[in-house]
Amino acid sequence: MTRVSGKALDGVRVLDMTHVQSGPSATQLLAWLGADVVKLEAPGGDITRRQLRDLPDVDSLYFTMLNCNKRSITLNTKTERGKELLAELIRRSDVLVENFGPGAIDRMGFTWERIQELNPRLVYASIKGFGDGPYTTYKAYEVIAQAMGGSMATTGEADGPPMATGAQIGDSGSGVHTVAGILAALYQRERTGRGQRVRVAMQHAVLNLCRVKLRDHQRLSHGPLSEYPDAPRGDEVPRSGNASGGGQPGWAVRCAPGGPNDYVYVIVQPASWVPLCSLMGRPELAEAPEWATPEARLPKLDKMFRMIEEWSYRLPKWEVLAALNAHNIPCGPILSTKELIEDASLADDGMIVEVEHPTRGRFTTVGSPLKLSDSPVEITSSPLLGEHNEEVFTGELGLPEGELAALRTEGVI
Repeated sequence: MTRVSGKALDGVRVLDMTHVQSGPSATQLLAWLGADVVKLEAPGGDITRRQLRDLPDVDSLYFTMLNCNKRSITLNTKTERGKELLAELIRRSDVLVENFGPGAIDRMGFTWERIQELNPRLVYASIKGFGDGPYTTYKAYEVIAQAMGGSMATTGEADGPPMATGAQIGDSGSGVHTVAGILAALYQRERTGRGQRVRVAMQHAVLNLCRVKLRDHQRLSHGPLSEYPDAPRGDEVPRSGNASGGGQPGWAVRCAPGGPNDYVYVIVQPASWVPLCSLMGRPELAEAPEWATPEARLPKLDKMFRMIEEWSYRLPKWEVLAALNAHNIPCGPILSTKELIEDASLADDGMIVEVEHPTRGRFTTVGSPLKLSDSPVEITSSPLLGEHNEEVFTGELGLPEGELAALRTEGVI
């Protein structure tokens, strides 16, 4: 088989005017796919360079883990010369991505109409907290998006408070949605020759990820949700703890020695019941009318999982995992951050990666989850602030060396 050289997005220039997490997560994926991502920062830099620092005077892990494989330039877009240089960068780019507050780019003087005049082929992607409507001007953060997108209302124990999820579905979830929109717009541009707007709201991205809960909301009008604990009725979907909420019941069962992550998540398919009864030491339940069928088990899922846990709690989770997998029973151990970062299989598959940084030294980050056979990803370090100013402004935009020095003195870069 002939291998295609280069990367999937070779030749695509992305002007990255994003900060914090939602935007940088999107542009990092584009960089991993081979785009030339030029991160444009104010002279003071992305705020996350300094947030949550674990080492003094070096870029934080917050920044380095969201900005690999990019170049960095600095530009004060509030100055007239800065605006002129931004216009030139827009002319030379294929994609512009920003996640400023609503209207910020317009106030710089770069409305969508002006951008189209500068570069009609440009794909202009924006990530905001909310879409058009009463929430448009609200400030949005990760957990606010979870709160307003349906995630928190359906996460946690039924009798407990709403809970946030550790997965960053508001920020990085919006980033993934944005990448999908950008790639679709670039593909359409091949036919039309025109760029277009791509808009993603964090609330909308979370809602899209919570669609199964809206599925269940509509099912409530036809009866209780029997796959949830206590088969709830009512006019809204409740929090369901660790219940799978899907077609097959599931729960996290405790294992020895009872630490905070000594659990295995088990799905009980119809075919799993007989081997589960054997593992539990209760073979008689395989044929007992009150347990033998999924319909019989459904009203007493709590009791069923307590019986499984009576068995699992006697064994370490890796032994429970091996025993269940030996019978092809769907399951997975709860993996802690320590277990994940030390998982040799994830390292071998390029998902846990060590990267050399010029001032921090080696740091560990998450690799690309996108595996393309003809576009392999090599994770390289995040850039230092303004590291590529000369390369971009002089080497690519053609500014004389003398002007570059003057721009530094005047605070334009």
